[in-house]
Order: sequence, then C-alpha cells, then structure tokens
Amino acid sequence: MAQVNALPRQHRPDPLRALGVVALNGMFDEMDALGVLRHAVEEILPGDVAIVSSFGADSAVLLHMVSKVKKDLPVYFLETGKHFPETLDYVETLKTRLGLTNVIAIQPDPADLKRFDPNGDLWETDPDSCCHIRKTEPLEPITEEYGGWVTGRKRYQTVERGVLPHFELTSDDRIKVNPLAHFSDADVVAYRQEHNLPEHPLYQSGYKSIGCAPCTSVVAEGEDPRAGRWRGLNKKECGIHFDFNGAIAKPMVAVEKHRLFKDGAFIADPFHDWGEGDDAATAHYTHVPLPVFLEHRETFLANPHPLGLLVSPGERIEDVKDDLQRFASVAIKFPAFTDGRGYSTARLLSERYRFAGEIRAVGDVLADQIPLMRRCGVTALVVTHEPTRQALAEGKLAEVAIFYQPVGLTEVPVGTRPYLRRAG
Repeated sequence: MAQVNALPRQHRPDPLRALGVVALNGMFDEMDALGVLRHAVEEILPGDVAIVSSFGADSAVLLHMVSKVKKDLPVYFLETGKHFPETLDYVETLKTRLGLTNVIAIQPDPADLKRFDPNGDLWETDPDSCCHIRKTEPLEPITEEYGGWVTGRKRYQTVERGVLPHFELTSDDRIKVNPLAHFSDADVVAYRQEHNLPEHPLYQSGYKSIGCAPCTSVVAEGEDPRAGRWRGLNKKECGIHFDFNGAIAKPMVAVEKHRLFKDGAFIADPFHDWGEGDDAATAHYTHVPLPVFLEHRETFLANPHPLGLLVSPGERIEDVKDDLQRFASVAIKFPAFTDGRGYSTARLLSERYRFAGEIRAVGDVLADQIPLMRRCGVTALVVTHEPTRQALAEGKLAEVAIFYQPVGLTEVPVGTRPYLRRAG
C-alpha cells in the first residue's frame, strides 16, 4: 500500500513524494470516492488534512462522505460577504443534517475590504482582485497549518479540469485530494438521491455551480456547469485551486509571496503592471507608465477606476504635477542599487507637490536603501529580495540615526541651529 508521510512544517521538496502520489492515483478505482477520502484522512495525512467547501450545488455529496469518515474533520467555508442568503441557510441545513461538528467560517480582513473594496463593488471592475481579497487571502494562512486539502472538484466541470486526478502534489509538497474527480453530473445527482440529501435551494432554478451572488448566473441546458460563474469573463477559477497540469491557477503557497510592504506588514497588492493591449478607458488598479499616461491623458482622466502611475528614471514627475490627484499610488522604479534618481522623484512628490497618496518603491529594493527611501517620502515597498523581506518582517532594518544632509521640513543636520536652516 502506498504511503505518503504527513507534510512537515519545514520541508525540502522530496522527489520520492511525487512518486508516492503517482502510486496513490493508481490504487483507487475511478468511482471509489469514499475510499479515496478515507485513505487520505486516516492513512496519508491523519490529523493534518482539512476540507474547503463552498456549500454550493454539489457540496452535499462530499460532505456526506466526510460525515461517514470523520464528522469533526475541519470544514472551512469562505464567508465572502457576497453569498446568496440561500447558501448561508444551506450551510446550517447541512451541518445539522449530516452532523458535521467542525464547520469553520473564514471571513476577509475588514482592513483589506476598507482599503481595496470600500463600496463592495470591486467584483464589477476587477473580479480577480475581489476573489483574492475575499477568498485567497483569508484562506492562505489557514492552508499553511495543514499538509493536505480535500476539494470537491470534478473533471466534468470544465475543460481545464478534464485531467484532474484523485491526488495532486502542489509545488510546495502539499497534497490536494479530489475524491469526486471522476464523478459526472449524473453521478452527483444519483448519489444525492440515493442518500436523500438536501439540494441547494437554488439548484432547481438553474444554478448548477454556485458561488458569490454577483458572479453567479443561471446555466442554460447543455452549457458547461460552471458557465454561470463569472459569465462573459475570461475567468474560470477563483484562485484557491490548482490542478497538476498548471492550467487553472498556481498553487496557493506557490503564488508569488506578497511583495507589498506597507504599514508594517506584507499585504495583498491590488495593483497590476500595465500590459500590452491594456485599454486606457477601462484600466483599473494599474500602474500606468508616465509616457503612456501623457499619450492618453484625456482618456485616463475620464476613466472612473482607481489608477496608479509608474515613474522610471529620467522621466519628469513635473510633467504630471497637475494630475497627481488622479492617482491613488505612484510607483517609482529603482532599477539598480546605484541609480538614485528615484529618491529625487520621491522628494518632489512628498515635499514640493504634497502628494497624499501612496508612494511606493519598486525594482531593486534592498535593505540598505529602505531607510533612505522612507526619509524621502516612500510609504510602501515592493520587495522580492528574500533577506530584505526577512529583515522587514522581523523589524531588523538598520536605521539612520544621524544625518548631515537633511530632507523634508523637519530634519535638522547635526551641529547646526534649527532656526538658521531654510526649509525651501
């Protein structure tokens, strides 16, 4: 019998682990969903596995199996604040009916909602960021507590899921378990009827895959069951899942770590880089290169969505001084440790133009530079250098306590009389 040891909290990728997962997939019949779940919970990851459930159209089937294997298995429900009322009622119905004793609601961080989605309408303009804030971000720290996760995904739901196995190994050596991978829609219905399971109240109304209310619509006869999710958009997944073929999304922990450091912590970054083909009229949460903004200035000014500005060395912030209030964030590029022109741009923004929005440093941001960047007005940092990330996270940056060349309106050089210094 194939055996895959529970994931240690600190680990190195183990090539034999991948072979173990391959062996696991060969152990079970296509329809042996209960056997897959039982083996995962009792043999592969005892005490180190949990389930994420949407409590959607098909959730009763897998949750019924959970009740047969381990009624107190942790079941995490992402309470995004955007669910149908019927879904919230369904959570209570299944908990009672199946005797589940460990259903845990996870909610988005109120601070993230206040900052990134204060009006609750981010889903209209940027559903990926909405999903990130309301689903991926709250779930990520929970996933780090477990060596594996059980999902309700099935091959038939989308083309992308058509090669889904029972067991997956993510790039960080965690195990995804998909007991229903080989179930068809007919299998789901038959199982539900055989065990007299309550169906989601919206199922008979044509909702075949049910997520957040604003992004879920009725599915027509013959359509992909998930066609009603994010209809009309090039989006099939919320970002919390990963299939071994890499076609759906990156693994949660393998997604690039939060790079934005602000207000003392690494946080989710709602902004994206400007990409080829982006439209000035519809861009949102994008740092627009300064030359691009100048070229399409009137269109950007008419654009109602939040925007940022990207300033590279040699570009003049003075050229957009009258439009700075249009931007929620200004990103200043520091392409190399030896290129200090970004400091001047930061000082112009903070001192001359009194820019009240976020001033962020991007590019080659290293620990030795950060105290200087902060003195020049930088309030946020995009950091990829791991030692610098560690120093920031632990509050161990070297600070500049004595300086001879003051910046701003408050610093005074050592050995001088403050009243003799001129501010401007």
